[in-house]
Amino acid sequence: MWTIIITVFGLCLFEIISSVDNAIVNAHVLKTMPEKYRKIFLFWGLLFAVVLVRGMLPFIIVWAVNPSLSLSQVWTATFSGSDLVKASLEASKPLLLLGGGMYLLYVALAWLFLEEKKYAFLVEGFIHRQGAWFYALTSILTTGIVYLALKQDPMLALAATIGVSAFFITDGFKKNAEEKERQLMKNSAMSAWSKIFYLEALDASFSIDGVIGAFAFTMSVPLILLGNGLGALVVREFTVRGVDLIARFAYLKNGAMYSIGFLGSLMIVESFGHEFPFWVAPLNTVLLLVVFLTLSIRESRLALKRK
Repeated sequence: MWTIIITVFGLCLFEIISSVDNAIVNAHVLKTMPEKYRKIFLFWGLLFAVVLVRGMLPFIIVWAVNPSLSLSQVWTATFSGSDLVKASLEASKPLLLLGGGMYLLYVALAWLFLEEKKYAFLVEGFIHRQGAWFYALTSILTTGIVYLALKQDPMLALAATIGVSAFFITDGFKKNAEEKERQLMKNSAMSAWSKIFYLEALDASFSIDGVIGAFAFTMSVPLILLGNGLGALVVREFTVRGVDLIARFAYLKNGAMYSIGFLGSLMIVESFGHEFPFWVAPLNTVLLLVVFLTLSIRESRLALKRK
């Protein structure tokens, strides 16, 4: 029972901090929409983002690395505790961990090297100024990890390249989303329905980080559904409260990205056969959240004093 509680709590926290960007974008765009359409998005968007996307994506990921099972078999076997799905999941676990780990690690590295950010530590500024090295570093990392994976299993190497490809595809979509947000803020003539459809598509892309990272906590799909679902509900509350509330936590995204990078590294190491206790991922998430919340609160107080 304690294992379940700690895992779900860690999943919930990770979903919250990894979805900060999503909540900020949603709140920005919702401010430009009439109240009626805000309510439509918050209700139907909740069903789409939590029930459909975060509900189905874990099953699709498990099914993708278990092609011998049909999607319906994965669905029914997951809740029935079938020995078939347990054996299949155990066999495919390294593939899922390595692909997901590569994706998450590169998300964190891209933020560290390329994205504008509020620096929590001086080293972040130094690394950001070396942004040109991001592509060289990821190329060398990809080559090294694929080389090690080929020694064990060619399918493991394929999983690594799929994780890298998934990162560049979603990273391109997110960069386009940032530009689209700027256009939406300027274009008041764009229909509210167009903005709703845009936000729904954006929700789907942002949910990928949280769902993939969830497999660092557990391979149990029901626990992932519960933890991610609760986290997504809290993120919706942040969206309703607006940008002003989220802006108080200036370093929360820093904590999210370090957590994502740690979980990605953990998944990569585990994919090569090294096991970690179940509490390592939740503990990492809690510690990073506490550290960066503390930094954010201190920054907020200093800003008030300067005023």
